[in-house]
Amino acid sequence: MPIWLEVIVRTLCSAVILFILTRMLGKRQISQLSFFEYITGITIGSITAYLSVDVDTHWYLGIISMGVWFLVSLGIEYLQIKSKLARDWIDSKSTILIKDGKILEENLKKEKLTNDELLEQLRKKSIFQTAQVEFALIEPDGEINALLKKEYQPLTPSHLGIKVSPEPEPQTVIIDGKIMDEPLATNGLNRQWLHTELEKLGVSLDNVNLGQVDGYGQFYVDLYDDKIQVPAPQEKATLLAQLKKCEADLEMFALSTKETSAKQMYGACSERLLKIIDEVKPVLSR
Repeated sequence: MPIWLEVIVRTLCSAVILFILTRMLGKRQISQLSFFEYITGITIGSITAYLSVDVDTHWYLGIISMGVWFLVSLGIEYLQIKSKLARDWIDSKSTILIKDGKILEENLKKEKLTNDELLEQLRKKSIFQTAQVEFALIEPDGEINALLKKEYQPLTPSHLGIKVSPEPEPQTVIIDGKIMDEPLATNGLNRQWLHTELEKLGVSLDNVNLGQVDGYGQFYVDLYDDKIQVPAPQEKATLLAQLKKCEADLEMFALSTKETSAKQMYGACSERLLKIIDEVKPVLSR
């Protein structure tokens, strides 16, 4: 076999083996790497490279070496799952870098970080003053997380004592101009409804790059032709307007009738509907 052909075969085989081993090791190998996983990734990658081009080396020796590293890495991951002590020793622990707005210089030196690097990481999280930070720590994977002091945290409905209903999961019903039947069925919809919505927007199915339906039944599309302006969904606004109209009608009926019992009934219904409008308005207005 010619050397160039042997290199091609070795490279393809090495790539397949490396892909299989990486998939078996799990997604952590490509996301949050511990020290050992980082070393394992470099080593297996280097072995794969040598196995591809070093034609003087027996190919099975490289595969054996990769297999040993794979088994060792698998054993370490199993040990980490079973033992917290092993996790702390292999992955290390989180280290506090800022506490009560004060930078802990000794911990910063321990993690080989400079003030400039710390400030850079804080700026990526839209934090520009260390005095605003309650505490910040560096995770075992090297990421820095920070918690702002109470007075600097963004205002949320919970701070105002407002209960917010959970946001239903949006469903992607069109991808690359093709209808996804399963997400449609999840929201209790069908193709006929979808085609009706497309007709309302005045767009064809083959021009839709992405179509999504939120939990409230509003339909959003992204078109291939970016020059076409798609009108925003009006279902929520229409429902809110209809509720307000009903409340106004009830109030008008209460004012126009001369019968006492009817006046009281219309007035009570108007008040109850007004309370319902106040409750649903935050949902229908966003």
